[in-house]
Formats: sequence, C-alpha cells, structure tokens
Amino acid sequence: MDFAYDTRTEQLRAELTAFLTEHVHPAEAVHAAQVAAAGDPWARPPVMAELKAEARKRGLWNLFLPDPRHGAGLTNLQYAPLAELTGRSPHLAPEALNCAAPDTGNMELLAEFGSPEQQERWLRPLLEGEIRSAFCMTEPEVASSDATNIATRITRDGDHYVVNGRKWWSSGAMDPACEIFIVMGKTDPEADRHRQQSMILVPRDTPGVTVRRGMTVFGYSDASHGGHAEIDFTDVRVPVENLVGAQGAGFAIAQARLGPGRIHHCMRLIGMAERALELLCRRALERVAFGRPLAEQGVVREWIAESRVRIEQARLLVLKTAWLMDTVGNKGAHTEIQAIKIATPAMAEWVIDKAIQAYGGAGVSQDTPLAALWSQSRTLRLADGPDEVHRSSLAKRELRRWSS
Repeated sequence: MDFAYDTRTEQLRAELTAFLTEHVHPAEAVHAAQVAAAGDPWARPPVMAELKAEARKRGLWNLFLPDPRHGAGLTNLQYAPLAELTGRSPHLAPEALNCAAPDTGNMELLAEFGSPEQQERWLRPLLEGEIRSAFCMTEPEVASSDATNIATRITRDGDHYVVNGRKWWSSGAMDPACEIFIVMGKTDPEADRHRQQSMILVPRDTPGVTVRRGMTVFGYSDASHGGHAEIDFTDVRVPVENLVGAQGAGFAIAQARLGPGRIHHCMRLIGMAERALELLCRRALERVAFGRPLAEQGVVREWIAESRVRIEQARLLVLKTAWLMDTVGNKGAHTEIQAIKIATPAMAEWVIDKAIQAYGGAGVSQDTPLAALWSQSRTLRLADGPDEVHRSSLAKRELRRWSS
C-alpha cells in the first residue's frame, strides 16, 4: 500500500502552499478590514478579486472537477491534499481557487445533468468565476433532513413551470454575484416517494423571487459560501427548458450532488484542524501560566498528542474514501462517505475546541481564526445531512450484512 502522493499532486501542493503563504494568509486581515469598511457582512471585498486573478495566473483554478473538459482533471485522491490546504484558510482560499461551496456542487450538477444549453448559459460563467450560484433545497416548515418532506411545488403550465414555496439556508444566495438558483421542489406529489421531486434553474432576477433575509451562522455571515438566505418563490415562472435532467429525478440528482460535496467539506476540515493544532502548539510554547510554559503542562500535552492522533485517523479515512470514489464510484464508497461525514467534523470540532481553550479569551475573539473555524466545524455536523441521519443509515447498511 503506497501512501505517497504522485508527482502532479506534490507539484500542486508546493504551488498551492506558496500561494497560501504569499497571498492568502496575508489577505485574511485585509479581507476582514474591507468587509468591516463596507458595512455589509455579505459584501465582496476587492481583495477577493485580486486573489482569484492571482490563482488563475498560477493555474490553481477549478481543481475540484475531475472532468478535464471543465476542470483540472484531478482524481479525488489527488484533490484531497489540495482541498486540505485550502481548509487552513476556509473563508478565502476555496473561493480564490473557484473551489468554494455551493458553486462546486452546482457546477458538478450542471456538468453531469445539465443540458448543453444550460451548461453554456450557466456552467461556463461559473467555471470562469464570472458569477456565483445558490442551492435551494432546505425549507423552514419541514424537517429537511428527510429530503422527501420538501413542500415547494414546481407545477407545469404549458411551456413553463411555476414555482411556489419558501426556502432557507439557501447557500450562496447572499452573494452579490449570485445570478442563478438551483431549486428543488415537488413536480408530482402522487408519484413514488423518491420520484416526486425535480430540480429547476431559476435566475435570481425572475419576478416572484424575494430574498427575505440573510441567515447568520453562530453570528457569522458565512460569506465565503456566498452566505445563506431565506427566499420566497411566489408564482415564479421559468421555461420548461430550465428543468435539470428529467422530471422526477430531483432526489437522485440531489444525492449525486451531495456525495462529492461531503468529501470536499471533510478534506477542508482536516486543514482547519491542522491550523488549529499549529496555533495550539505555538500558544503552548509562548504562554506561561503558574510559572511554566503551557507546553510543560500535562493536560496541554495530552491535547496536542490526541489532536495529532485524531487528525491522522480522519485523514486516512478521507483518503481511503477518495480512492474508493475514484475506483468504484460514489455509490461504491457510500459507507465511507457517511463515515467521514460523521467522524471528520467531530474531530475538527474537538481539536479546534482545545486550541480555543489554550488561548482563553483570545480564542473566542476576533483576534484569532479559531472561533470562526469552530463555527464551521460545528455547522458541518448539520449541513449535508445531520450526524443522526448518517449514523442511522450507516447502521442499517451494516446490519444488512448480517441479516438472514
């Protein structure tokens, strides 16, 4: 079993590390200052455009897409250590490389299921970084952990579909550059439970679309993901050509979209944990309490050792999952995808929490990235399916192996 990265991955890791060191990490304070000056938590500060231009110049662009027609042509296994590096600065690096959610999932969806016309109109500008997009699936009135609950209606009316419903946590919708919503709703409530839903493209400026408010995440705007919005769709009319894939295929398309998204989140979470551990170690070496450096305190050493063990365990499971997705496909890796979605956010949350504890008051302030990192890791125990749903599904799968 060979654990070494191949030549191309090593080259890209070196190039990406240099980009992060020279441009992204120094831009973190600039980005925060520009957002504060704008007075709008979802504003797109000028420094982001500068980072995108530099990333494109260096060839660090669309690394997440395995299809060489659209992206860098990397396998999941090749992309994993690169996504991990971007997790060290999750509010800037993924978007700078055009590898930020929800655009990544939306681009994958359009690349796999979109018509040629949909790909030309929406996928191309997304690949170019000219626009951003939103994914509208979750609803406030139903338990959206069960996607079959979705109540938004998509009704055929001649050459159009009419969309009515309310969405929230619509990732990407607060970004000023967001021009297209991918909306999931029911086209046939009488069909089989998993054939009732469809996906449809709704341009943001369509009459009847109302963005009611932005949703904060533990008080943060989460603007790196384009923010999250509550949106009303009232008699929104779009052409039938805007349907993505076949009518009734929405649930299957959603599952196909969420699989790669889950592993991308987990890849970045490892980078977030690595940065937290680095900060923990630096703090332990510099800070003195009760006459001794924190690094000499037994409990702090325990945190550091346990952090390293947990990070390595999670990384190996993520890499195995990436390899399985490359070799046997997303369905063949379903067990492992669920396992990493359970294990990796919990790991990152634990490591970041210990770093926060070592920093004391500074750890929960704006003077370190730790509070923002913790909020992301905690949120990912809900996003793309809560822990409990994945645990239940994983247990059922395991039990089937032994049932007569």
